Amino acid sequence: MPDPKAVQSMFARIAGSYDLLNRTLSLGIDQRWRKRLLRQSGVRPGMTVVDVCCGTGDVALFYARSGAKVLGLDFTHPMLERAEKKRAGRAQTLFADGDAMNLPVASGIADVCSVSFGIRNVAERRGCMREMKRVLRPGGQVLILEFSMPPGRIFGWIYRTYFTRVLPAIGKLVSKDDDAYSYLPRTVLAWPKPAELQAELEQEGFVDCGHELLTMGIACLHWGRVPQA
Repeated sequence: MPDPKAVQSMFARIAGSYDLLNRTLSLGIDQRWRKRLLRQSGVRPGMTVVDVCCGTGDVALFYARSGAKVLGLDFTHPMLERAEKKRAGRAQTLFADGDAMNLPVASGIADVCSVSFGIRNVAERRGCMREMKRVLRPGGQVLILEFSMPPGRIFGWIYRTYFTRVLPAIGKLVSKDDDAYSYLPRTVLAWPKPAELQAELEQEGFVDCGHELLTMGIACLHWGRVPQA
């Protein structure tokens, strides 16, 4: 179980290099994954979106460009400062401090609630799922985008080698942080398989759940809905 204070401190340290490292280490594919999440959301002008663990705001700003009213929440303030710089005065977008385990949002107000590459870092993911469900209206959609380990012996071995050896070395070189990019493979290797995470969403009461492996299984997009009243 991740230690919240350690996670908060780590992301505060790497906030300045976070976007650069994401683009470099993924060869820009991470933005393609976020756009796939946006398409799955079906967001339209006037909808209300809560983006949890929003980091530097990439997903929240994708929603905003689609005309949605967006609240991006994160408990690491230096990440929010980076997000605010990218907001560029978008009046319908707000970034604020918020813990994924206790979202500062009224119940039943959101059409979409999402978390991208963040639920893996919360103290208790089932508690985060329950909080996301709480803020959604009946029929509202939950979306979870997270890393996974690709299946297949050959590509799986190649990627695991890159992920556990090459990626931490590059991350350390750029971010000057010894732990941050060794933390990433540790937590992804311990992450449940896609079918297991989907089962957890269903156990928390979401319906119409599904998932899609992205880029040969390097990432996985999950979705579900709150039952209609």
